[in-house]
Amino acid sequence: MVTRPQVPEQEAPSRSGPALIPPANSADAIPAHVGGPRGAAEPPPTTQRTIHTPQLITIMLKAQKHVSDLIFSPGRAPQIESNGQLIQLKFKGLEKLTPYDTSYIANELMAGTEHSKRKLEAEGSADLSYGIDGVGRFRVNIFRQRGSIAVVMRVIPDKIPSFEELKLPKVLEEFVNLRNGVVLVTGPTGSGKSSTLAAVLDKMNEEKAYHILTIEDPIEFLHRHKKATMHQRELHSDTPTFALALRAALRQAPKVILVGEMRDRETIEIALEASETGHLVMSTLHTIDASKTVERIIGTFPLGEQQPIRTRLAKAFRYIVSQRLLPKRDGSGRVAAIEVLKATMRTREYIEKGESDGKSLLDAMRDGDTEGMQHFDAEIQKLIRAGVVDFEVGLTYSTNAGNLRLELADFLDGQKKSPAGNAVAKAQPAKETEVEIERY
Repeated sequence: MVTRPQVPEQEAPSRSGPALIPPANSADAIPAHVGGPRGAAEPPPTTQRTIHTPQLITIMLKAQKHVSDLIFSPGRAPQIESNGQLIQLKFKGLEKLTPYDTSYIANELMAGTEHSKRKLEAEGSADLSYGIDGVGRFRVNIFRQRGSIAVVMRVIPDKIPSFEELKLPKVLEEFVNLRNGVVLVTGPTGSGKSSTLAAVLDKMNEEKAYHILTIEDPIEFLHRHKKATMHQRELHSDTPTFALALRAALRQAPKVILVGEMRDRETIEIALEASETGHLVMSTLHTIDASKTVERIIGTFPLGEQQPIRTRLAKAFRYIVSQRLLPKRDGSGRVAAIEVLKATMRTREYIEKGESDGKSLLDAMRDGDTEGMQHFDAEIQKLIRAGVVDFEVGLTYSTNAGNLRLELADFLDGQKKSPAGNAVAKAQPAKETEVEIERY
């Protein structure tokens, strides 16, 4: 389910905090207090409060700029993540969430999504999408921990970001003209993979009269029909698995297929098959760089099948783009460092035959700047020299911190001779980790 119906207006809570009234119990509601092997859960509170979840979420989004995540955890106040830092929002009357509170919020978020409730019960976690009209949309994960329920909500921007807004490398515009093959965007959770792919799809949607099909868990950015015809399928509500949806896509005549994530061997195999039959397949992986992406794909298969998969991947891949988000030096947000591996005779050979000393994908990217390739440490070095990212922060995000330090030796010498440069670095105020709010 992509979005929720508009939430009916509820009575505003008093200035003393949320109304402390018993909630309506339902037979399929999540029990707030579940014992487990780690010990008995705390007993339910004597007075149970009703939390106006849509109203609470709305106020949390407005508490700071650049809010990327909302977290509801027992024993903590409601939290937001802003610019990579968690901040507790201590609402009056809601200074600390109880297991009952987080269970109540989870039940409200899952209202009308029976599959999510069943999956949470059976597997201990569930993914879903949630929307509030006029406020925003969210990718939600609800999970059990220490016998209680916790909730993490990723904020999905209302507007699909453009290439310019994301400051994507110019070479990524070439994706729009690809006719077949595999394009992968990789990086850790929260590194902006979905935003990059959304920007690429939106550009295709504006420029190409294609049939584009996406398979997502859950649907994040909503694409409207423009020049292209867009169809978006969501796991569980539209299809039971990525593999089944991808297999069906081969009979649905799309030119471009976006698969939310390459999660298993079957999905990878069908994606390769789709690319070999004339489709452009785009997807994501939770890997840290291009080399590790290839290792992850090959390692999914048994040893006896790995060489044929290497050969197929070497022929099918067009680009592997990896992303890392680094906090800016001035505290105003985060900036992306992007690595780009492009299919050339050299990179295809390294994937098919395996990497060796002096013949690695990183070596190819270092030498491939004229072909649009770039690697993390060179991009991070540019950000440090431009004063966008602090030197020590840049090192922690680099692939080879020792080499990067050597490359920046001249820059460090200049910094030591410049007291003004050191003063700027020390002038950054400490971030607030708690904010008290009178009411919500």
